[in-house]
Amino acid sequence: MQLTKHTDFAFRILIYLAVLDKDSLTTISQLTQSFDISKSHTMKIVNKLVHHGWVNAIRGKNGGIKLGIAADQIKLDEVVRLMEQTLEPVNCHTPVCALNDVCQLKGVLWQAQHQYMAHLGQFTLKDILNEKTEEVVRFIQ
Repeated sequence: MQLTKHTDFAFRILIYLAVLDKDSLTTISQLTQSFDISKSHTMKIVNKLVHHGWVNAIRGKNGGIKLGIAADQIKLDEVVRLMEQTLEPVNCHTPVCALNDVCQLKGVLWQAQHQYMAHLGQFTLKDILNEKTEEVVRFIQ
């Protein structure tokens, strides 16, 4: 399974926010500059993360965004499920496949995807942070 850019960018944003000091805020502009992501993509992703409760947004002159919950409470599989529009490993309906009724491939792919998601579910955002990650994030701030 290849993640969409939307999910990839969501992970980057969450990692960035997880490294910030607890009371520090950042801005959409800082995120777009740090990761070379368009402002509209960043805003859509952050908005989704805010609505899910993983990011807090503070409005106003001194506002910004920060992680809304602890990094050890954000499971990697949940990020994928939130951000991906579909988790179907293969589309057998558009165009309709003549093998659809007899094909064994989709069952194998579904099992593989289930194992992939189960593996991701063993890890949290905190698990993928380390000193080098923190150094890079602090450098690009």
